[in-house]
Amino acid sequence: MGEPVKKAVSKVAEKAIEHTPEPIKEKVKETVVDKAKDKFVENIQEKADEAASKLENAKNKNADKVHDTAEKAKEKAQDVLLSVRDKVGNVVEAGEDFQDKISTSNKDDGRKVKGVRNIKSVTGIKSYNDVKSSTNIKSSNDMKTMTS
Repeated sequence: MGEPVKKAVSKVAEKAIEHTPEPIKEKVKETVVDKAKDKFVENIQEKADEAASKLENAKNKNADKVHDTAEKAKEKAQDVLLSVRDKVGNVVEAGEDFQDKISTSNKDDGRKVKGVRNIKSVTGIKSYNDVKSSTNIKSSNDMKTMTS
């Protein structure tokens, strides 16, 4: 509406209010208060619904982020565990190779350093009974000559 029309309508409304009887004014006030309450409640409800939808959207976004982050963490943990498994497998192989080398080197008798298996035990050491006495020593008479 144009400016002059608004002024005319507002003047007519003021004059109508002035000439209206009191019981009608009271009813109009009650109706206006009720309408204002209804509008206020609707406005609050709209804002609450809007806030709830924003909260729901934020909740869904955060849930997606949490799931993505959890999936990435799971993949990283699996990668680490696989690399650890590979390294442990390599260590086991190296240990087995080392053990094979040691066991094959134990079989060599021509080595310089003696192992536990090559050291004489107590039973392998001569006792005083096994040592030759002076009666067991050969003399020059016991030796064979070429002529005899």
